[in-house]
Parts: sequence; structure tokens; C-alpha cells
Amino acid sequence: MARRELGPATLAVVQAVEAVATGPLLVACSGGADSLALAAATAFVGRRRSLPVRAVVVDHGLQAGSDAVAAAVADRLAGLEVPAAVVRVRVAATGEGLEAAARRARYLALADAAGPGELVLLGHTLDDQAETVLLGLARGSGTRSLAGMAPVRDGFARPLLGIRAATTRAACAELGLVAWDDPQNAEPRFARARARHGVLPVLEAELGPGVAEALARTARLARADADLLDELAVAERASHPGEALNAARLASLPEALRHRVLRDWLAGHGGRDLSASHLWAVAALVTDWHGQGPLDLPGARVARAGGLLHCRPAAPAPTAETGAAASSDTPVVTGDGPAG
Repeated sequence: MARRELGPATLAVVQAVEAVATGPLLVACSGGADSLALAAATAFVGRRRSLPVRAVVVDHGLQAGSDAVAAAVADRLAGLEVPAAVVRVRVAATGEGLEAAARRARYLALADAAGPGELVLLGHTLDDQAETVLLGLARGSGTRSLAGMAPVRDGFARPLLGIRAATTRAACAELGLVAWDDPQNAEPRFARARARHGVLPVLEAELGPGVAEALARTARLARADADLLDELAVAERASHPGEALNAARLASLPEALRHRVLRDWLAGHGGRDLSASHLWAVAALVTDWHGQGPLDLPGARVARAGGLLHCRPAAPAPTAETGAAASSDTPVVTGDGPAG
């Protein structure tokens, strides 16, 4: 497949892959149009640049016959001269929800499958980015959430974030590739499916075309701001000796920086699934101090004492047999007075 033989859609995907292809490449392929077009383009770039290319097909085991689907995708990739391995994962749905649990299992499997220096390519498109920003807006979860998915991070790359899903479908058509349509992508019980098939089309119809591109542009702008603030937060956190945080110093910081310092500090001490309300409550120990007692958060307990914020992982839930002993042995950090 020479470059001059490429159709316009396929060429766009190939050029996107060429922008990140500097070494061995591992394509995550579900068999959908996005990842299938990505795999075909990566195979072309690999041959052109003499780069090793292979693929992983993750079978989440969430649908009947998923093993057969995964095997068929691997065969299709073999036809593209991309050797593929099928990896079966166990999705343990917890309080995070099925979508998040499947995503976590998939990323862990891909990270384990990647070899030294191998860049994992993901098939997320501009449409996926727009949906991510829209869902972040709905959650009201801040700038980092609005920043969407990073183009390159921690050994993963998303070269298609500037390309519409319609382009990947067109590329598959140009190449004669039959993509697999995951029926779960249309299930309304999933928030992303509702955003894709319900919300975004309405926005496009009511506000005019270009909404998806505008949301993706918002992600790029928000990411630049969030990256800078995160760097400043890391530097500020390093200025606090020990594990506790100085409340007076925190109070002197701009809110955006203070909240990032608190968020990262809490995450490092067991805090998980923290909402904006949780973060505001912790910030009130700094900015609205009047002798409040400890705060119990998901995974962590925070208290103010001696002008410092202390955080420790939340104690495990007591059992019927050991509950009294467990609670009596747990040290308690008391709050300081209103003048602390």
C-alpha cells in the first residue's frame, strides 16, 4: 500500500500516526472502526519506517461470545500483517461503575503487555474527546476533567484526537475493512453512550455544527492551564516539610493552587473518589477555621491541629467481633482551637 494509493481518510490517519511513531508500536484494537483504522495506518507506518508493530485485543468478557469476537479481530489484524495477542481480563465492578472498571482493567492489561520502549497507541478520536469534556462539564469536576484525554502520557498515545470518527469509518471503507460495532456503545445505561447518541447530536442541531471541535479545543486549552497549575502545586507541596500541611501557608495561596495541593495531598494519603464538596470541606479547615472537628472522607480522615492539617487513611470498617477494640486502638488527632 503505497502512499499515493491511500484515500484521503486513510492518509489523514496515517499522518496522525506518523507524528508519534518514533519506535516500537503496540496498537490496542477492539475491532471498532477507530482502532481498526489506527491498526491499518500503524502497519503502513511500521513498514515504511521499519518499526516493529504488533497489537493487543483485550477481551473484557462482558458479553456472550466475546472470546469469538476477540479472536476474529486478531485474525483481521493478521490480514493487515499485524501480529496480535488476545488478552482476557476480569472486570470487577465496584462503586466506580462498570465503564470505569472495564477501562481500568484494560489499561492495566495494555501496560503489562507493552515491552520496553514500546508506545501503546489508543484509537480515541476527536468525538471521544468531545464526549469526555461534556461528561466532565456535567460532573462539575474542574479544569483537569475538562482537559480531557492527554495526547501522550505514561507510555500511551492517542494520535487520533484531532480526527473525527467519521474519518476513521471512511478510512475503513477505503481499505475494505469491516469494523465490529460493539452493541454496548449504544446502550443508554452508559453515560458516554447517552452523550454520544443523545446529547451531542442535539447540541449540534441546536447550536450549529462545530460543537465537537469546540469541546475538543476546550480540552486543549484547559489542559495547558491544568498542567501549569499541577506543576505549581507540586512545587508548593514540596515546600511543606513532613506529611502535614501548614494551614497559614495554604490560606495565602490562590484558591486554584490551594485546591490542587489539597487534592494531591489527600490522594497520597488514601483519599479516593473525592468530590468538589469534599475538597471544599477540607479547604474550609484552612479558610473558614472555627474549631471544626475531623472530617471523614472516602478513604481518609482529615483534622487540623497546631495550625497544621493532618491526614491519615480511613480506618477499616469494624467487624461485629472486633469493632470496639479496633476503634479504641485508633489514634485521634484533635482539632486546635479557633485561634490555631
